[in-house]
Order: sequence, then structure tokens, then C-alpha cells
Amino acid sequence: MSVKYIPVQWNRFKWYYDAAMLAGVAAFLWLFIHIAPGLLSHERPINPQVHNARAFGACAFVMLSIILASGPLARLDRRFLPLVYNRRHFGVLTAFVAVTHAGYIIDWYFAFSKSNKYEALLFANTSYGQIAGFPFEIFGVFALICLLILATTSHDFWLKFLTAPVWKRLHYLIYAAYVSVVAHVSWGILQDQRNHTFTAIFLASAGVVAGLHLLAAFKESRDADPVADAHGDWVAVCRADEIEEGFAKIAQLGDGERVAVFKQDGLLSAISNACAHQNGPLGEGRVVACFVTCPWHGFQYDVRTGRSPAPFTEKIPTYNLTVKDGVVLVDPKANPPGTPVDPVNPEGV
Repeated sequence: MSVKYIPVQWNRFKWYYDAAMLAGVAAFLWLFIHIAPGLLSHERPINPQVHNARAFGACAFVMLSIILASGPLARLDRRFLPLVYNRRHFGVLTAFVAVTHAGYIIDWYFAFSKSNKYEALLFANTSYGQIAGFPFEIFGVFALICLLILATTSHDFWLKFLTAPVWKRLHYLIYAAYVSVVAHVSWGILQDQRNHTFTAIFLASAGVVAGLHLLAAFKESRDADPVADAHGDWVAVCRADEIEEGFAKIAQLGDGERVAVFKQDGLLSAISNACAHQNGPLGEGRVVACFVTCPWHGFQYDVRTGRSPAPFTEKIPTYNLTVKDGVVLVDPKANPPGTPVDPVNPEGV
């Protein structure tokens, strides 16, 4: 949780998360630098600077792929939720790795240019009117700018300053960055690649990310489909026996909002699916002692009241619900944030 822009407090899991992330980056770079040359078998020897640049560039691409894959993976299988938790640290480290890649490239290819090396990066190739030989560097520059913006604005201060809707839309730049990286590599190293090992890995990674998003979207659309009912304005979520103890079922309401119906101690409660922090999916979290923990950054809410535990003051809307003929029904009109609602017996009336 956070108070007055103080980052989410550190706990043991966060230390493990960052330690595993740093160890993974170090292992990837070591393998690429010391093992990959034999696998890639370049026809022409490359110098250490270029090889290091490729190592950091490949690492940044893999990290970005993991970041974008973690969301749909968590929606498809709860066991992947730890990847999503505190994902901002992953994004910041990715930006640093990408900057290191850019530094190697600029210092090697443009260090001896007659003009400023940063200007040379932009103007050395201006053949924008052709496919072969297209200046792929511009895609990398754009992707790097996006990653730096995301890393710089990852702190909660910017979330509060920009407001949640603006901040969230700004951080959709992660998708633009990924598309730009794919274009950067496609028009760059793949045009001159003799060994297709890296080509296959690259295309497979991009395909997996796209495929996971399509699968998650399909699953979400199926889960959001209301149960056939004739209960007036109330929305049918699912059958009561489909909700697992300690977890939730998520449903989309008529206004586009999503509700999460939790089962705690055998009783049902409904709250908004959107965390007050960054609109994280609360319905993907787990309830312990009536409090659900947001899988993104650890914010907690009482599922009976929509309120965070003291001394924190965050609140989210609650919803009235009932059970009829074994079907969970939710009133789509949200209660004001922090409104207590008595839990409902899933046996219904």
C-alpha cells in the first residue's frame, strides 16, 4: 500500500521478486555473451562491442515479451500471478537494459562520425521511401523513448498528479514500444541474418505474446457472458457453485464496468474489479480474512465494505447481490465507494 506517494512497502516477496529478476538478467547476458556465439555461428567475426550490444538488445526484447505475456498468462492461469506482482520494477529494469543496448550501438557505429553521434543516428540513413534498407534505427529510438517515459512515470506521484485515467492511457505506450521493437529488429538484424536461429526465436516470442493476448481476450469474453436470465435489470454473473472459496468470478456490467463476486467463509460479496491504485484486476486476487490483495501492487480491500485497512484510506464501490435458483445476480448500480454490504448466503432464497 502507499501513503502520500511513498512506494509500496517492501516485503520478503518483493525482495525475492527483484532478486530473481536481476539473476535472470545476469544469466541471460552471460549465456548470450559466452554461449550464444557458438550457437549463432556468425559467418563474419563480430567485435565485443557489437556482441554486447546484441546481448543487451536481445535481453530487452525478452524482458519486454515477458512483461506483456505476464498479464494474459495470469488471466489464463492464476499460478502466473507472481509475475504480475510489482511488475513496474521489471519495466524500469527493462528501460535500463535498453539504454545500455543503445549506448553500445551509438558508441560503436557513430563514435567516429564527423557530426554529433546522436545527430548521426537520426540522419545517417534517411531512405524512408523503400522497404529494403529502411532506417530501422528510428523504430528503436521510438521504443526507447516510450520505455523511458514509462520508467520515469512509474512512481505513484505521477499516478496521482496525472490522475488514474490519464496515467493508465499513458502506460499503454508499452504496446507501441513492443511493436516498434519488433519493427526495429525485423528491418534491422533480420535483413542481414545468415543463421536463422535468432530469427526463429524472435518470431516465436512475438507470436507467443500475440497469441496469449488473443487467448486471454477470448477467455475474458466467455467469462463475461451473462448467464441466460430474465431477472430485469440485475446482471447474472454465474452459478453460485462455480465460485471457488477465497476467489472470485468477474462479470461485465451494462456500462462496461466489471464486478468481482468473491466467496469468503462460504458467503458472497461483490466489489468493483478495479483497484483504486492503478485499476488492477482485484478479481484475480485472493481473499484472506475478508481482505482481497490486488495482484498488481498489493493494495488490499475488505470485500464486504470496499475499504482498505487502516491507516490506508482507499475505497472502491461495492455492489448489492442476491442468489436466485442457484444463479448469482448483481445490481449493476454501484454503491458509493466504501459502502458496507452484508454478505449473501449462496444457497439463495
